[in-house]
Amino acid sequence: MSLANKRRHATMAISLLLLGMPTNTFAHPHIFVDAKFEAVAAPDGSLQELRDTWQFDEVFSSSVLLDYDKNRNNAPDPAEVAAVAKTVRESLAQYNYYMNITINGKTLALAKPDILHGTYENGSLTLSFAQKPMAKTPLKGLIVFGVYDPTLYTALDFASDADLKISGEGFSGCTHKVVRPGSKEILSENQAMLTTMFFNDPVGTDYSQIVATRLEVRC
Repeated sequence: MSLANKRRHATMAISLLLLGMPTNTFAHPHIFVDAKFEAVAAPDGSLQELRDTWQFDEVFSSSVLLDYDKNRNNAPDPAEVAAVAKTVRESLAQYNYYMNITINGKTLALAKPDILHGTYENGSLTLSFAQKPMAKTPLKGLIVFGVYDPTLYTALDFASDADLKISGEGFSGCTHKVVRPGSKEILSENQAMLTTMFFNDPVGTDYSQIVATRLEVRC
C-alpha cells in the first residue's frame, strides 16, 4: 500500500475515533487505485473532456486475471483485458465512474465514456478513459473536480498534486489548487455533520465526499 493510502486510512480512523464512532461502522476500501486525473479545456473557454487513468493494486489485479483468464494460460491476453474494461464500463455507470464535478455548487452531468482502454503490466491492471459534459459547459466561477467512490469500497489515491491537473487554452485565465483535507480540518469543519451522518448514513456515503482529495479551479 502506498504512503498516501496509509495516510487516508489513518485520517479515517482518527476522525471516527475522535467522534466516538466504531471504525467498522463505515465501509472501508477493498480495492486500491493509483489514480491520475486531467481536466481539458477547449480554446473557447468551455470544458472539453475529463481524462482518468487508474492503476489497480496487485491483489485486485490478480483476482481479475483469475476471473477472466478464459484460456487458463495465466497471462492476461488483450481480449481478456478488453473484457474486463467492458465490464467496468457497464458496472460503474451507476456511480458515474466516480466522477463528482460541480460548477458553482451545481453538479455537472457527464456522458458515458465511449470506451475504457485496458492494459496489464507488471502485475497491475490499468484502465484509462475520458468523459465529456452532456452539454456545452463554460468555465466560469468555482469548478470542483472530485474523483472518489461514494461507497468507500474503492480508494482512489492521487500520490502527488501533479496527478490532478488542468490543460488546454481555455484554462489560461484560471487558478487551481489541490485540496487534501486533513483529520483536524475534517473534524473542525464537519463534526456536527459527521455526527448526523452516523445515524442517517451508516455506510458512509456522504463521509467519502468530505475526506476525498479534490481539484479546485476558479475562472
